[in-house]
Amino acid sequence: MRKAFSDSLMKEAEKNLQVTFMTGDLGFQVFDEFSRKFGSRYINVGVAEAQLINLAAGMATEGWRPVAYSIASFATARPFEQIRYCVSYPNLPVTLVGAGRGFTYSTSGVSHHALDDIGLMSLLPNMTVVIPGDPTEIEELFPQVMCCSGPAYFTVGRFGEPRYEAEEPAVLGKARLLKSGKRIAIISTGEITQEVLKAVNLLHAEHIVPMVYQMHTIKPLDTDTLNVLADQVQAMLVVEEHVPNGGLWAAVTQWNANRDIPIRLKRLGPPDAFILGNLNREDVRKQLDCDAQAIVNTSRELWNQ
Repeated sequence: MRKAFSDSLMKEAEKNLQVTFMTGDLGFQVFDEFSRKFGSRYINVGVAEAQLINLAAGMATEGWRPVAYSIASFATARPFEQIRYCVSYPNLPVTLVGAGRGFTYSTSGVSHHALDDIGLMSLLPNMTVVIPGDPTEIEELFPQVMCCSGPAYFTVGRFGEPRYEAEEPAVLGKARLLKSGKRIAIISTGEITQEVLKAVNLLHAEHIVPMVYQMHTIKPLDTDTLNVLADQVQAMLVVEEHVPNGGLWAAVTQWNANRDIPIRLKRLGPPDAFILGNLNREDVRKQLDCDAQAIVNTSRELWNQ
């Protein structure tokens, strides 16, 4: 996904001479070509996330189109006050890019876990929140985000994530149908969608065929699709790599609470707790019952009910 992001960034910088990339001392080798080609439009502020946001805000007021990049936990929580007052409040066109959200850096401990980034950014007025799940969604959504008139939060994974097939393209603000089905729907966001698709392949062997949606845009939430979907299925399973508060689950439950006839919802994802230790991402997902097998078990239960 980072290669796809780097390539997409290069294309945007070639089209728009006001696009500038700034980093908090991260992304070496990934953005070397950008640095060589665009020179002063590449800025490394060092390990100083608050200054990263302040600089991006200042450049945006002067007509630049800044893209500010850091590890997801450092891009959101550490400079939250600066994002709130310097970017969101004046509604500036700054794109914040969080690399490696969720448990991507699980072996580095709690400081590197980004399990509240969606919630933090969704709280801010004017902020668009986009969580792609594969390289294709990076390529299709990033140019759309760069057309936003206000601020946006956009995430990228690591390297090597496979591309998945979908039944429709990725459109900003619209849930993306990955697989048609019936009776139940599985809704996810970001790279954990890869676990969902592994689970669905196993479920098909049992003749269980859920609908699968990738909700890459958390804010604004595509409630129109959810309303249509609620009339087609009996239950929805929300799978996320985020604490229960403020993420996809919170957004979907808020939508559901406003319906005249709420639909049955179930969630798989991390609890409202710090996850200690240094397990790798796969083991953490297994331990917290949000891996492919857990999705299979819960989907089977909903299907049979």
